[in-house]
Amino acid sequence: MSEFSSLREMSTGLAKGDFSSVELTQEHLSRIQKADPSINSFITVNPENALAHAAQADQQRAAGDQRPTVGLPFAHKDIFCTSGVLTTAGSKMLSNFIAPYDATVVTKMAEAGMVSVGKTNMDEFAMGSSNENSFFGPVSNPWNTDCVPGGSSGGSAAAVAAGLVAAATGTDTGGSIRQPAALCGITGLKPTYGRVSRYGMIAFASSLDQAGPMTRDAEDAALMLSVMAGFDHRDSTSAQRDDSWLAELAVKGIPELDQPLTIGLPDEYFRTSEHMDALEMAKAELQKLGHTFKHVSLPHTESAIPVYYVLASAEASTNLSRYDGVRFGHRCENPQSLQDLYERSREEGFGQEVKRRILTGTYTLSVGYFDAYYLKAQKIRRLIAQDFTNVFAEVDLVLAPTAPTPAFKKNQLTDDPVAMYQQDLYTVPTSLAGLPAMSVPCGFSQGLPMGMQLIAPAFREDLPLMLAAQFQRHTDWHRRRPGDAS
Repeated sequence: MSEFSSLREMSTGLAKGDFSSVELTQEHLSRIQKADPSINSFITVNPENALAHAAQADQQRAAGDQRPTVGLPFAHKDIFCTSGVLTTAGSKMLSNFIAPYDATVVTKMAEAGMVSVGKTNMDEFAMGSSNENSFFGPVSNPWNTDCVPGGSSGGSAAAVAAGLVAAATGTDTGGSIRQPAALCGITGLKPTYGRVSRYGMIAFASSLDQAGPMTRDAEDAALMLSVMAGFDHRDSTSAQRDDSWLAELAVKGIPELDQPLTIGLPDEYFRTSEHMDALEMAKAELQKLGHTFKHVSLPHTESAIPVYYVLASAEASTNLSRYDGVRFGHRCENPQSLQDLYERSREEGFGQEVKRRILTGTYTLSVGYFDAYYLKAQKIRRLIAQDFTNVFAEVDLVLAPTAPTPAFKKNQLTDDPVAMYQQDLYTVPTSLAGLPAMSVPCGFSQGLPMGMQLIAPAFREDLPLMLAAQFQRHTDWHRRRPGDAS
């Protein structure tokens, strides 16, 4: 079994008895142990737990359980609470936190028989576009270790790209699945807001956070999504939908599209020609497959970045107020008073980017500024969502770049937060609208991977999955590996 085998290929091998889940898991653990330490994609590795769950999966298969997911190793982003296992969210604040319960996504993966080998590195509290904001050190891009992998799910993206796991969970608030997927040359899907439960997922911005799969290809993304999705009464934003089509995808794979699609090209996303060659080639390939393109407009796109950072920071300010040194997480030593306990615990526990967003969010929620910033941002968010509604009256899907550039050098943007925020230029509008979007490898720029983004109407993840699968049956960008010539 190759280190770059897909989940589907491993599932077939398990079903045939070519190897056991224990053997497969041992192979994954060995790869992680031998990996280039500079990649730094894992915070916690759990060999004992992983091998115990793999042995249990082998027993399930021996007893006749032939679900395709049983016995497959993968990794969790370290933002999902895992009972009895360290859950840090990449922060000093939670560097000693062992969760007393499992997140719904963790429970679902375990019930599907999948084997978690560990927890991946990430930007602190999912705040970042480069994975340089982790208390546990930056993650490197396997294609060029001088470059960032993207963020905040950079550890998950790097682990998949480096062949350490075939799949990992990620979370996407403003692009944190899609942007690192693009920069690391893998496939990443942000589902519709409400498709996957947020219960037990450490909160950044609750009206935006959404979990999703990060995989080698669309087939594996569909398999992962079929496990992760579903209604959860413990999450007040969880959507009650018919997910039977997802279960069918898991068993039968992604079907061929039964008719060509009309794909929208938003003018606001194509105003620069730099790094767009890969996207042009992808468009040409899709045209050869019979799809047609139509120019559309999303006129409020330029407002998306400021709107996002007002709203997300406001929600972060509120969500992170619980980290006060009293109940759990980091506590300063020898506090002189309750006020001192609060102030020093938070000062010591949070990193610079998290502090910046807490301060920004607190300011926008304060008396005298709430109407001018937060309320106005909510109104513009509604206009951004309406833009997409209008466009989807004309087209089936929207095609856009995932990121404005390929992976950039470490420390290149750390002193310029606004330039760093611009990395989310093409992903944030979709997050504000709560729509499903997928990044698919489509070529290279400067020897580094580029991704195309497929955006669909709410709860129509089937459309980007089917189009991505069709594209990947006719191209091999998703099969390119670090070290390959571009």
